[in-house]
Amino acid sequence: VFLPKRGVGLSASDSFAMAGELKTLVVTANEKGVFHVELARPQAQNAMNWDFWNEMKQVFDGLANNSDCRAIVLSARGKGFSAGLDVSDPRNIPARGEDVARTGLKFITHLTVMQDACTAVENCMKPTIAVVHGACVGAGIDLITACDIRLCSADAYYSIREVAVGLAADVGTLARLPKIVGNDSVVRELALTARDFSAEEARSMGLVSRVHPTLEDAMKDAQAVAQRIAALSPVAVAGTKKNLNFARDHTVADALDYVRSWNACMLQTDDFTKALAAAMKKSKPTFSKL
Repeated sequence: VFLPKRGVGLSASDSFAMAGELKTLVVTANEKGVFHVELARPQAQNAMNWDFWNEMKQVFDGLANNSDCRAIVLSARGKGFSAGLDVSDPRNIPARGEDVARTGLKFITHLTVMQDACTAVENCMKPTIAVVHGACVGAGIDLITACDIRLCSADAYYSIREVAVGLAADVGTLARLPKIVGNDSVVRELALTARDFSAEEARSMGLVSRVHPTLEDAMKDAQAVAQRIAALSPVAVAGTKKNLNFARDHTVADALDYVRSWNACMLQTDDFTKALAAAMKKSKPTFSKL
């Protein structure tokens, strides 16, 4: 079990220390640069309590600054991915202020912590592959829509459940899912009805890349994809993710301008010449850590 410490530019040995301090997550690493983050509250169906939101940001900020990490697989222990927000944790309920305005300001601060936990996954330049099995409900969808690639097992099912409990989804689903799926009608139907939808429906709409018969099969696929990413230039991988995220939120003209500026610097990396030389020799290049 590894716990990322706070800080920027830490060495591998400094940024991850053996510890049992994480309460909701388990983080492990292999020698090929792939880290595995697991939701680890199976007794609570991986419902997201207040500790989870803080630990998720801590872990992904740590992995973002860990030079040994090149790709991340995100999955869950137990019977399902996540039952969503843990409503039994009173810390998940924002405190009330002296009046409506102060209550509202406290709510904004409270919700920002939750949103930042998912945004930390999106902002981490190490690509994250989510593997879903069983239930993925409410905040579970908030989390996986912040990931780069999504795979699932055939028993996975999903629900944007928030409207059924009296609120609009506010941790990321309504902002990210329309851009992932690209079908406004489908997104509105699912968000407005809170109905369950299957793994195959998730695949058909583009939420997941592939559906596998079992969780084991999905995990093997995720590890293979992660290892392939980890073998590539970390500079090129980070640049690709950064520019995909930018292009999603900007015009084509803005995105073209951004990638020009980006590559004006990043193409000066040694990785570019290493990759070209290896291609000419028909060999595999080895790239330095970030």
